[in-house]
Amino acid sequence: MDDESPPRRTLQLNDGAHMPLLGLGTWKTCSSEMFQGAVEAAIAAGYRHLDAAYSYRNEVEVGRALRAKMGQGIIRREDMFIVSKLWSTHHAPRDVPLCLSKSLSDLQLEYLDLYLIHFPVSLQRIDDELFPEKDGKLLSTDIDYVDVWKEMEALQASGKVKSIGVSNFNISQLERLLSVAKVPPAVNQVELHPYLVQSELIQFCKSRNIALTAYSPFGSPGRPKELHRGDSDPEKLLEDPVVRGVAVKHRRTPAQVLLRYHVQQDIAVIPKSVKPNHILENTKIFDFSLDEEDMMALRSLNRGWKACDISGLRSHPFYPF
Repeated sequence: MDDESPPRRTLQLNDGAHMPLLGLGTWKTCSSEMFQGAVEAAIAAGYRHLDAAYSYRNEVEVGRALRAKMGQGIIRREDMFIVSKLWSTHHAPRDVPLCLSKSLSDLQLEYLDLYLIHFPVSLQRIDDELFPEKDGKLLSTDIDYVDVWKEMEALQASGKVKSIGVSNFNISQLERLLSVAKVPPAVNQVELHPYLVQSELIQFCKSRNIALTAYSPFGSPGRPKELHRGDSDPEKLLEDPVVRGVAVKHRRTPAQVLLRYHVQQDIAVIPKSVKPNHILENTKIFDFSLDEEDMMALRSLNRGWKACDISGLRSHPFYPF
C-alpha cells in the first residue's frame, strides 16, 4: 500500500497506479434515475473508485453521474478511478476494441483507469445478447484468454486504458497467463467474503504482486433470481450471528465489518447500494480495526459457497470455478 497518511485508503498496483480500496459496485441496477442518483450520492460521499462493466447495461447512467459531479466542480476526471470490463461475447480480436469503445462512449470518458477481462470463458457474439443460447444451452467459443490478453495489452499501449487486469480467474489460469504475458495483470477481481475465503488464491495473487478486488462482499443478497439456488442457499451473510457478534463488539454495522474484513487484508472492495444512507455508512471503515480473534472468527465461516456461479458454462475447459 502507499504511505499517504493513515489510515491508508489506496492500494499501489504493480504498474505504479493507485487504486482506492473502497469502490462502488454497479452490478444489479434498479431504475436508471435512481441508479444515477446513487452514483452521484457515492461521489458526494467521497467514493473515488467506480466499478462498471459493459455487461451491466448501465454505463450510460454512470457516465451521466460523473459528468454531473464534474460539472458541479465536485470532482475532476483525474480524481476518479474508473473500472470497466470486457465482456465474453467480445473476445475475438476485432471485437475487443469495440467493447472498450462502447464503454468509453457510454461513460463519456477518453480513457479508463483499469480494464478487466470479465470472465475467462468466451461466448459467441450474436447481436447484443449477453448470454447467447440455442436449445437452452449457452453458446461458447474456444477463443483462448491468453490471446484475449494480447489484445488487452494493445489497448493499454494505445493509452485508452491505464491498467489492465482480469476477473474470475483461478490460480492455474493466472499462472498460465503470467508465463506468456508481456504485461502482468494488475488486478484480479473475484468474489470474496467470509463464506468464500479463498485463502490460496489470495496468497498466490499477493505472491505475484497482483492486487485483489472483492466483489459481492455481502454475499450478493440482491443478485438475480436465476443465481439463487433454493432454501439451502446460505445467502444471508449480513445476518450471520458471527458477523453480527463482531459488529456489536465494535459498535459497527455488519456491513462495515464485512468491508473492513477486506480492506484490512489490503484487498479492495466494491459494495453496491442505491440507498444514500448505506452508501455513506459504507465509507466509515477506515477508523477502526478488527483484531486477530475477529479475523479468525470471520474466516471460520468459510464454506466454499459462491453466490455468483454461471453453471451453464461448467463444461467449458476455461471455466474457472
